[in-house]
Amino acid sequence: MAADGRSPAAGYATAWRWHFYAGLFTAPFLLMLAVTGAIYLFNDELNDWLYPELRFAPSGERILPAGDLVAAVRARYPDATVTRIDMPVAPGRTAMAFVTPKQDQKDQGEPFRAFVDPGDATVLGDVIYSDTLVGFADRMHGSLLLGEGGDALVELAASWALVLVVTGLWLWWPRARRKGRAFRFDRRRQGRGRWREVHRLVGAYTAVMIVFLIVTGLPWASFWGDRVLAPASNALGLGYPPELRHHGGSDGKTLLDTLGEAPWALLQAPLPDTDTGAGRHGHHHGGALPDTRPAAINRVHRALAERGLAYGYRLSIPAGAGEPYSAYTYPARPQGQRTLHLDGEGNLLLEVAFDDYGAVAKAVEYGVALHMGNYFGGINQGLMLLTCVAIVALVITGVGMWWRRRPPGGLAPPPGRGPGRAPLPRRYLLALLITLLALLPLAGASLAVILAVDALWRRVQRALASAG
Repeated sequence: MAADGRSPAAGYATAWRWHFYAGLFTAPFLLMLAVTGAIYLFNDELNDWLYPELRFAPSGERILPAGDLVAAVRARYPDATVTRIDMPVAPGRTAMAFVTPKQDQKDQGEPFRAFVDPGDATVLGDVIYSDTLVGFADRMHGSLLLGEGGDALVELAASWALVLVVTGLWLWWPRARRKGRAFRFDRRRQGRGRWREVHRLVGAYTAVMIVFLIVTGLPWASFWGDRVLAPASNALGLGYPPELRHHGGSDGKTLLDTLGEAPWALLQAPLPDTDTGAGRHGHHHGGALPDTRPAAINRVHRALAERGLAYGYRLSIPAGAGEPYSAYTYPARPQGQRTLHLDGEGNLLLEVAFDDYGAVAKAVEYGVALHMGNYFGGINQGLMLLTCVAIVALVITGVGMWWRRRPPGGLAPPPGRGPGRAPLPRRYLLALLITLLALLPLAGASLAVILAVDALWRRVQRALASAG
């Protein structure tokens, strides 16, 4: 018996119980995240295979200015608005325009993406992103197609998956009598025991990569990323460059508002007004509507080319008074990220590069590039795919083991209290609760609810026992 009166097996029993409940809750979410994440790892390859007629330019390697391409899309869809154009990532590739149908139409459709041959400005066709395999996987991966509520559920499951990994490692950790076989498969095991061997070893060998995927994915979560990490890092000068606060327009818009996406580092950075910034000229008026004619877009195109912005940049077309044109590059390696804001004359208002980011923003961008399988090309994709396959294997073997041992109609959780077992000391629970509340607020709040319900249930049990 341990010095505090607790059985040496008490910690193991407690870890097993937490592992069971965390696994039961997170299993469907982890399965969904692993499958959709594996699909998105190969988004370019899949889209090239599924939509070659839209992704490759028949005319060859010539690339017309962005304004000419936008004009062609406007002519094809006269009742719609082009909000953004992504220039070809390489010669022989198409440009992609983001199009929003007219808003006052009763039967208005969803926003869609039109593909343009950059050599002769021929519109090759269009797709609704969420209707594509990659688009469905992307939306499902982030929010279960349920908006902010789904995003919160995914974040909660990802946070509890960290508890699942920690308790799993505790259960696996080699004790004295089995140190020699900690990393070896026991071929003598049969039935559920063989499933357990697979579960144990897959978890042991891939735990670090699973934790990496979770940690690098959490900054994109709406609560942890948008309401905790980003505001804190920006306030401390560790996110977007602090000087950007002095260039923000009066409407408080960000790059995310105009482009629909942005590098994580700039998600909450204010968008400069066209009459502010380094390139300010006296003839600008904040109340004037932006010039979005093809000639103006071509001026911006030429200015970006003169400043050496690589092709593949994503250019927003301003819609409201004072809004700038914003272009950014998102290469496989974040060190090449550049974001430029210009007015309709092609004058530079503001430029931000990767070196301007704070330490937290840089770390997140590195993590995102690795998480998405971009940084090291095929090797990176293969390693992340292997981790996704491992998660699927862990879910299947974990649920399979539980299903085989559970009685018909029963939950069959691991034994909790009983002879030789004691609850986890309160100081440990308190430390765990404080840690989760500080680092992962949603997980901490859910743990507080679980502990409160558990305490209430134990009181009810004691009351019923006394009454009996």
